[in-house]
Parts: sequence; C-alpha cells; structure tokens
Amino acid sequence: MRITRVLSTALLMLGLAVAPAVADTSPSPSASEDGGAPTQAGTSFRTATEIEQGQTATASASTGDYLYWSFPADAGLRPTVEATVKLPDTHGAETWQIDVYDGLRRRQACQYGAQTRTAAANAGTVELACVLRTVRGWSEPWANDPLPGTYYIRLSAVDVPTSDLGLPVDAEVRVGSEDIGGSAAVDGALAEPLVPGVAVKSQDDEEGSSTSAELSSIEPEDGWGSGWWSDRWVWTAIGGALAALAGVGGYTLTRGPGRPSRVPPGA
Repeated sequence: MRITRVLSTALLMLGLAVAPAVADTSPSPSASEDGGAPTQAGTSFRTATEIEQGQTATASASTGDYLYWSFPADAGLRPTVEATVKLPDTHGAETWQIDVYDGLRRRQACQYGAQTRTAAANAGTVELACVLRTVRGWSEPWANDPLPGTYYIRLSAVDVPTSDLGLPVDAEVRVGSEDIGGSAAVDGALAEPLVPGVAVKSQDDEEGSSTSAELSSIEPEDGWGSGWWSDRWVWTAIGGALAALAGVGGYTLTRGPGRPSRVPPGA
C-alpha cells in the first residue's frame, strides 16, 4: 500500500509539472478576451485568425496590409464571405479585393458577388462579397473543387495611391453558409478534412509516434462529416417505394382475373 501511495504521488506531481508545458504549447485563442468575435486579423496563412460561421470579425489595420482569417466548411454547404472596409475621411480612389482559399491553399472562384470593388475618392466604406461553390465531399485529384476543411480569407487593397499607404482602416468580415442538401451530394468522402496539421498527425499515427500535431481548433458545430445525411436518402427511399408499387400494379394488370369460367374444371 505504501509503495502504491508513493507511486500515485509521484505520478500526480509529474502531471502537474507537465501540464503548464502542454498549456504553453497550445495556440492562443483568436477571439477577444470576453469570448466574443475576434477583434484582430492574421498577416499570413499560418497566422490567420480563426472565426466561426455566423460571427462578425473585426480588425484595425493600415492600407496596404494583408488581412487573413480562417473558417471551417463541411460538405454540402455553400459558404458566403462578406467584408466591409471603413475607409479614412480623406483618401484617393482605392480598389479592394477579397480572396478565398481552400485547405490546400488553392484560390477558389466565386460563383457571384462583388469580389473586387473600387471605392471613389473620400468614400466612407467599400463592401465586398464572395459566394463560393458548394463544398463537395470528394473530388478527382485534378479538379479544383472546394473540399471539406479549413478555408482562408484574404482581404487586401490591390490598387491604391502611394499617398494612401499606411492610412488607418477598419475591416469587418462575416461568413455564412447555405445547406444545399442532397442535390449536391456525391458518392465518396475524404479520409480526413483539409485542416492544418492533419497530414502530420496521420503520419505520426502510422509510425506509432506519441507526438501529435496541433490541429486547427475550428470545426462545424456538429463535427466533420456531419453532412452525410441529406434529402437524397429520402428521395431514394420514395423512389424505391414507388418502383415496388409500380411492379405490384403491373403484375396485377397482366395477370388477369384468373382461370376462365368457360373452361371445364377437369380440363
């Protein structure tokens, strides 16, 4: 019993000593201290600020800076990214652009929306929008289809007068999604979502290493792969039931009333 107590105490002390080190290696939260939406943006893909869908993230920056955010998108969703830039009181004509990249950092085309806009001189704000294609559960390697995982937003000024560089601006970014449903469902699914760190984690698991990569901390509310159920299953079941009823009805019509009455029983 004494040996057991000594071992238990030693393990407890070891756990308390390791816990702060583990906590120090975890990424800092991107949201504000009060638990609300983020109030700053990253300056690259690696430092992109994580936001949830439905949140309105804000950031203060200077004209000429590149602002980055990231958000999760699962299969069957059609994300919409909206951005508003509040410009200084006095400025020249400026062109702003919003770009969206998938987990492989491939630039995704917008179905529609004002992805690039030019603000007139001394205009108060400029509003941008990008509606992506529906996220697919699986795709061919050569295709550029949007796949489940982390998506990156980059907001930048692409054409500004030299005198406007460095002027303060305020940016707001909001991400929403529309659930398309079974009409966008495809056969097949990714083994893992395209999120930062997933490739390193999979390699560590195969090699049996005890170390694991720090995965992105953002994901859909119901977890990845939550969109496996869609109305496609309902329509498939309805179609099968209608096919069965059609088969029974066709058999009844072709079978006829049975044995003719004019035929003798012994025939």
